[in-house]
Amino acid sequence: MRRIVVVNHLTLDGVMQGPGRPDEDTRDGFRHGGWAATRQDDVMNARLGRGMAECGALLLGRRTYLDFAGYWPRQRENPYTEVLDRTEKYVVSTTLRDPLPWRNSVLLPGDPVESVAELRAGPGDDVCVMGSGELVRALLRHDLIDEMLLMIHPLILGTGRRLFDDSLDVSAMTLVEAVPTTTGVLLATYRPESRGA
Repeated sequence: MRRIVVVNHLTLDGVMQGPGRPDEDTRDGFRHGGWAATRQDDVMNARLGRGMAECGALLLGRRTYLDFAGYWPRQRENPYTEVLDRTEKYVVSTTLRDPLPWRNSVLLPGDPVESVAELRAGPGDDVCVMGSGELVRALLRHDLIDEMLLMIHPLILGTGRRLFDDSLDVSAMTLVEAVPTTTGVLLATYRPESRGA
């Protein structure tokens, strides 16, 4: 069985919207895009590198997939580009159709939760979810997430789309690892209590 691992940037008030670039996600008039870009350091890069090495594939929602596909293949001087290009990418969408535009992309058909449950039940390495807030919440509601690496930035935005919203029930997590970076970001790894430590 594969593990589903979420890897996301968050602010202290839980905002996950637009961490990478000013124009990444301006829905609802969000004006704080790019808030995570200045806090990357060697500690974070090493942890993300380790995580990417453990991930056999990516799992992305439609919006995150389209953003990544429009951005990463054009970033030729970035070390993540080649890794993301060659990594298999599973895409959850009820509106996208094959063929998908980015190399090594596979559209998961049918009900998103059932498709991810089937993917998780199969053999292979971890599958990492990046961004994809709506997908992450759906997977949490159906107990399909095995681990979460949350990069918690020392920042309160007061506005923006949050990872954990009112649609979620009470869910207890166990802290597995906590590593501070030199820029004040806390790299916190959690597992649902139902999965054990």
